[in-house]
Amino acid sequence: MAVTVKDCLELQLLELEMLLAMFPKRGEMKLDEDAVPSVQRYLRNPDGALPPRLEYSIAVDVGEAKVRVELQVLLPHRYPHMAPQLFARCNALHRQQQLQLNAGLTSHISSLDSGEPCVYAAVQWVKDNSLPYLADSQTSVESASEEVTKGTLHRMWIYSHHIYRQELRKKIFDSAKKLNLTGFCLTGKPGVICVEGLQENCEEFWRVIRYPNWKHISCKHVENVEAEGSVDNLRLFRAFEDLQFQAHGDYGLRNDYHMDLGQFLEFLKQHQSGHVFQILFGVEGKVAN
Repeated sequence: MAVTVKDCLELQLLELEMLLAMFPKRGEMKLDEDAVPSVQRYLRNPDGALPPRLEYSIAVDVGEAKVRVELQVLLPHRYPHMAPQLFARCNALHRQQQLQLNAGLTSHISSLDSGEPCVYAAVQWVKDNSLPYLADSQTSVESASEEVTKGTLHRMWIYSHHIYRQELRKKIFDSAKKLNLTGFCLTGKPGVICVEGLQENCEEFWRVIRYPNWKHISCKHVENVEAEGSVDNLRLFRAFEDLQFQAHGDYGLRNDYHMDLGQFLEFLKQHQSGHVFQILFGVEGKVAN
């Protein structure tokens, strides 16, 4: 008998229920509040549209120092009969160490029997195998945020068709703060993000916000500015701002509003970035008199 999507989603909820019981403390598991109800609605009416794929993260304490490694989980509708998308990340790991850790995790999961839930096995593997990577690392969450370095300031200009969802905006702002990045997020349609800081932190931010499948987003432009002293002296922004301008063009659809790009151009010029407008939108910007 062929396995249906309904069968797979029922197994996913059973596994999730077990994980929530194993990680009951605040902050141990992060899960969108509408994720489970969406799946349950589909199970009651399998003839309807498929629900969003289950996505959550689990904080895994590693070693006596209790360093936390976050395991990000995205489940295809046919998981466990399809492999899950898993990614382990930790601020105490260099990028290369993080890639090596995830290569080991992927290899381990692929060796398990297909058709069986494996997220807890992934959690256990991360718990048992992250310590050697952490021991080799000289970076910590605290030192990363306080680091004063000589080198290059990296600035990324990111364009999206739109940015509305609160959980997405929260991910953007939390990631920027965690990685000591300044810049802004322009909410609405279109959506624009600028981040500036150390190159490895900008690249980590880009990876995190794209995970797992943010469509209609691209990095339009990258700037590198050489610094003789601290890169902080070259920042154009003093913080990571929540940028919102007066909207127009409301067509009666939910969240269908456009940002006033004239105000946005003025903002860019105030921050010595007026040239970026044409790069982002393909047209030369003009500020109305």
